[in-house]
Amino acid sequence: MPGGMRAGWRLPMRLQYEENHNNKPFDDMHLHLKRSSKRFLIILALLPVIVLMLALLYMLGMEHLEGHPRTYLQSLLWASETITTTGYGADSSWHHPAMALYVMVVQFAGQFLIFLAFPMVILPYFEEQFEVRLQHQLPPMDGKVLFYRYGPAIDSLLVEFKSKGTLFVILEEDMEVARNLRDRGYNVVFGQMADDPAVLTNVARAQAVVANGSDHANATFTMVVREAGYSGPLYALADDPLYRYPMLQIGASDVFTPAHVLGAALASQASTRISPPAEGMHLLGNKIGMAEFRVRAESPLAGKTLGELRLRERHGVSLIGQWLGGAFTTTKGPQTVVEAGAILVAVGAHANLEVVERMAMPIRRVGPIVLAGFGAVGQKVVEMLTDAGETCIVIDRIAAPGVDLVGSVLERSMLGRAKLREASAVVLALSDDSESVFATAVVRDYAPEVPLIVRVQRTRNTARLYRAGADFAISVGQVAGQILAFQLLGEQMVQVENRIKFIRQHAGSVVGKHPWRSEDLDRTGAKIVAVEREGDILVEFAADFAVQANDALFVCGSFNSLERFQKAFKTTNTG
Repeated sequence: MPGGMRAGWRLPMRLQYEENHNNKPFDDMHLHLKRSSKRFLIILALLPVIVLMLALLYMLGMEHLEGHPRTYLQSLLWASETITTTGYGADSSWHHPAMALYVMVVQFAGQFLIFLAFPMVILPYFEEQFEVRLQHQLPPMDGKVLFYRYGPAIDSLLVEFKSKGTLFVILEEDMEVARNLRDRGYNVVFGQMADDPAVLTNVARAQAVVANGSDHANATFTMVVREAGYSGPLYALADDPLYRYPMLQIGASDVFTPAHVLGAALASQASTRISPPAEGMHLLGNKIGMAEFRVRAESPLAGKTLGELRLRERHGVSLIGQWLGGAFTTTKGPQTVVEAGAILVAVGAHANLEVVERMAMPIRRVGPIVLAGFGAVGQKVVEMLTDAGETCIVIDRIAAPGVDLVGSVLERSMLGRAKLREASAVVLALSDDSESVFATAVVRDYAPEVPLIVRVQRTRNTARLYRAGADFAISVGQVAGQILAFQLLGEQMVQVENRIKFIRQHAGSVVGKHPWRSEDLDRTGAKIVAVEREGDILVEFAADFAVQANDALFVCGSFNSLERFQKAFKTTNTG
C-alpha cells in the first residue's frame, strides 16, 4: 500500500483520538451509564414515588368513596401488593365504581411492570453487568492472529489453533456470541467497531488478520484496520466473488470465497470427469479394471480381515483401500479389517472383479447427477458439473431458473421423479444441517448403491452425517480451514480428497519377491497389480512367481502410499 495513502488513513484516527481525549469525562460517564443502566436507575427512582402516590390516592378513595377509612400504612401495603401483583390481604372488595376503576388501573399497571418493564429494563441491565466482564479493547497483539467475527468458516481452524497453542484473538460484535466464545475458553473482545474504532487500538502489531464478517462489514473492517496502522497480511473471506477485487483494492492481502471452493470440492467428489477415480490407469489398457463396492452389514466381507478373505489368492483382486467416514485408508497387510459401511476400492481383471462384486454392492458411476439445494453452493456445484459435461437434475423448494423439480428431497415421490436410483451421484447442498441429516437417511435408504455427497454447514455435524449414511461430507469450515491454515500456519490442515494413482516402475529392490506375498510390500499400502515381462502384462501370479530385474511393475495406491513404496524399494519411474 503506498506510503502516502497510509499517512492519509492515519489522520482521521488522530482526529478521532483528540476528540475522544478532549471529551474523556463525558465518555467515562457514558460508559458507566448506558441506556439500559439509565432505565434501571429511573425505574428504581420512580418506583417508591409511584407506590407513595398510589397509597395516598387509595387512602383518599377509601375514606371519601367507600366510607371505610384506611391508615397510610395500610394504604402502602395495598399499593405494594397491587403493583407487585402478589395479591391482597384484608382489602379485596370495593363498591364505588370510581374506586373499582382505580383498582383495575393499578392492577394493569402492575402487570405492565412485571411483564414489560422487567424484560425491557431489568434484564438488559444485568446483561450489561455481564458484558462489563468481556474485553472491550484488543490486548497486546504481538505474535497473535486477529479474527474479525466468529462463524462456521473458521470454527475448525480455531480448534486447530487452540490444540497447537497458536495465539489468537476474536473480535466479536454480537454479545451473545462473545459470551459463548468466552465460555469455550477463547480470547474474545466484544465491541462495535463502527461505534468505537478504539477497540482496534493494538491491531498494528498483530501477526495476521482474518476478516470473517459479511462482505460489507469486511470492507469497513479492512479500511479501519489499515487506518489503525496495521501493515501485515490481511485475509478476507467473501460470500460473493464480485467483492474480491474491490476488497483487494481497499487493503486486503488476499480474498477467498470458501462457499465456492466448497462447491468445487462437492462437484469434484460427485463427478469422475472432474476427478477421475484413478490417474494413470490407461497404462494397463483393458487388462485391469478398478471398481468400488459398498460393504453392507450382511456382506460376507464385513468385519473380516484380508488374511481371512485372501482376495488376491482366491480371486486375483487387490484391495487398494477403503473409504469410511470420508477418509481413505490404504490396506496394509493381512490384519486389515474390511469395515461394514465402507466403500472398497479394488483392482483386478474384470472377470475377477465381478466375482467380488457379488459379495458386496457395486457403486453406480453412470447416469445424471442429482443435486438438492440450489443456493450459492448448489449453484457453484451445478456450474462446475455442467462445465465438465455432466447432466444435472436440480431439486429445490423454490422455483427458480435452473431448478428442474420443485419440492422437498425428503419426499420419496420426489426421489422417484428425479430418477435417483439411476443417478451416478447425489449431492445434498442444503443450508441446514438438521435437514441434511434427514435427507441423507432418506436418500441412503432409497438408493444405497448411489454415492452420496453432503454439504455440511458446521464442521461439528460432519460425524452425524456420516452416521446417517453420507459417503462424503464436506463443510465450509474444512475448506476455509484448509485455505487459512496454509496461509497462517504454512500447512495443509484438512485433506479434502485422496487420489488413487497407477505408476509404472523399475523393479528396484523388489527383485526376487512375489508381488502379492510380501509383508514388506503390504506395509507400504501400495499394491503391485501387474508385472510387464518381455512385452506381456501379467495380472495373476503363481505361488513360485518372482520379480526379475528386467520386469516393469505397475503399482497402485494413494499418493502417500506410492511415495512410501518408492522409498522402501528404491524404485524409479520407467519413463
